[in-house]
Amino acid sequence: MSRSPKPTVVLVHGAFADASSYAQVIPRLLARGLDVVAPAVPNRSLIGDAAYVASIVRQIPGPVVLVGHSYGGAVITVAGTEDNVQALVYLAGYALEKGESLGELQGRFPDSDLAAALVYTPFPIEGSTETGTDVSVRPDEFPAIFAADVDPRLAEVLAVSQRPLAAQAFADAAPAAAWKTKPSWGLVASSDHTINPDVERYGYQRAGMTTVEVDSSHLVMLSHPQRVVELIEEAVRATSA
Repeated sequence: MSRSPKPTVVLVHGAFADASSYAQVIPRLLARGLDVVAPAVPNRSLIGDAAYVASIVRQIPGPVVLVGHSYGGAVITVAGTEDNVQALVYLAGYALEKGESLGELQGRFPDSDLAAALVYTPFPIEGSTETGTDVSVRPDEFPAIFAADVDPRLAEVLAVSQRPLAAQAFADAAPAAAWKTKPSWGLVASSDHTINPDVERYGYQRAGMTTVEVDSSHLVMLSHPQRVVELIEEAVRATSA
């Protein structure tokens, strides 16, 4: 693999969020002279979302460090097979095995507090008489479940500006697992009430990742941005000349 001292860091957000969840991380990475791309993930299906992120990665000249939060971890597991991806960083994320779905991985462990707070809403599918199902979090429960250690005023904004995840994303099986061939790092949010932290630990350990634990809510990028940046920098250093 070609190496470069300055890879582009691609930040992939998760479900119920958008790229603004990296608002505290991006300035710190830019200040370190790193190029950053933080795309808007459609959150429609794992296969489609991974294809979209992969298309962005392919258009970036030079190497990429691919970072995924939450559901974004599942996305980078698939999109990370692109040739110019040199490293993967999982933030409170799902590290799927090839052929495994989000539902299957979660089903190995007790539910988090999120399960009882989900809202299911139909949405129209273009060109079809069928409807899809959007999944979101009850706004009144979002702060405690998702962002317990984030400024309460910000958590309220995030609660009412969610980017829902289509139910299809829970069912899609990952067609590939990039961590099998790419060096990977994983951060466990040990006070996570959105994903059972044991789901994170299991996926990371199965993949043989370098793993750290932070006493954080699910939105670790907002509550502990410096720790997130340090982990990304570790991946950058390890895979750069």
